[in-house]
Amino acid sequence: MAISLDELTTDPSFTQNLKGRVTFLPEPERAARWIPVVSVDDHIVEPPGAFASRFPTKYRDDAPRVVTLDDGTESWLYAGHFLPNVGFNAVAGRPVSEYSFDPTRFEDMRRGAWDIDARIADMDLNGVYASLCFPSFLPGFCGQRLQQLTDDPDLALAAVRAWNDWNIEEWSGAYPDRMIPCQITYFLDPEVGAAEVYRNAERGYRAITFSEAPHSLGFPSLHSGHWDPIMAACEETGTVVCLHIGSSGTSPATAPDAPSDTVGVLFFGYAMFAAVDWLYSKIPVRFPNLRIALSEGGTGWVAGLLDRLEHVRKYDSMYGTWNDVELSPAETLRRNFWFCAIDDPSAYDHRHYIGVENLMVESDYPHADSSWPGTQELLRTQLSGVPAGESARICWGNASDLFRHPVPDSVIANPNSF
Repeated sequence: MAISLDELTTDPSFTQNLKGRVTFLPEPERAARWIPVVSVDDHIVEPPGAFASRFPTKYRDDAPRVVTLDDGTESWLYAGHFLPNVGFNAVAGRPVSEYSFDPTRFEDMRRGAWDIDARIADMDLNGVYASLCFPSFLPGFCGQRLQQLTDDPDLALAAVRAWNDWNIEEWSGAYPDRMIPCQITYFLDPEVGAAEVYRNAERGYRAITFSEAPHSLGFPSLHSGHWDPIMAACEETGTVVCLHIGSSGTSPATAPDAPSDTVGVLFFGYAMFAAVDWLYSKIPVRFPNLRIALSEGGTGWVAGLLDRLEHVRKYDSMYGTWNDVELSPAETLRRNFWFCAIDDPSAYDHRHYIGVENLMVESDYPHADSSWPGTQELLRTQLSGVPAGESARICWGNASDLFRHPVPDSVIANPNSF
């Protein structure tokens, strides 16, 4: 069973947050650093002026812009649609009692959520050297909303290109040593989407955010072969395919009358489902050099999935799907997939079974799941029994290699140097 994320954002009973209450906690002290950290999942709240100047003149009036509603809240307006969740869970720096899908005003969120200079300052406070950022509510986690709110594919393409241009010019491009550029996908035509991958690879993009389950968004499934042009472009350019949890527009759920906690607990579930769907689509078989990163999906479940893959391997000839593949499903998973830990201490006990080289970490700033400003302390505690070399691979080395984003020798030698 699944529940729409859009439904959750409009459900007033999903959290107990009292509307209108805004409290900022005291400014945290700079974290003590014990290791460099590369976070492979953080989020951008797009600032109000990100788009208009980057749209063709024909579509300038349809470009996303922020407007103030009668109740004093702020909303994006795009192609005639109001999208009020401007902050979309940008709750870093506020008490847990105020967590929700709000805030609905930019002034009610920590400035680092949407201002790149303030973001770097908050990364410094947290001891995170480099960060890969995903979009938030306006585009959707993989850019789908910019395309599905209009019937004009040219407007949709203009919106995707404007977001990608803004990111590389003003967000990731403002601090190229600290930010790993991640583009959004153009879904409406895979050939055009592939061309966008090539265009962005030339500009320094290292990753793309794709849907974990495109069929859930109304697009062709992974098993159709429809997306092969984009996958081929990603393989050729070394662009990592990132599958952010919730990029299907849904989250796992239990009974309709279950408490909201169940959604939070099961949020990782679609990462496991996505891993299996992508694996058995045989996209990693057709594109053996394709690299796939499961973002914000956690890592604790991976060992159990590998167990199940090995078990089903004993009788998988009854299905026939894998008869013509040299590597087993488990071997293919280890070759083509990377996994992202946010608060998964048990996974480190199974790191050799999963593959030390397949594990990375995140801080998820500025969302409710975020470990900011305590990412360094969390990792120090959870990796306390892990050898230094393996901790280095997990905290920064794997991400640095995967996304081709070097960490300076000075930072490796002294994490307090930035």
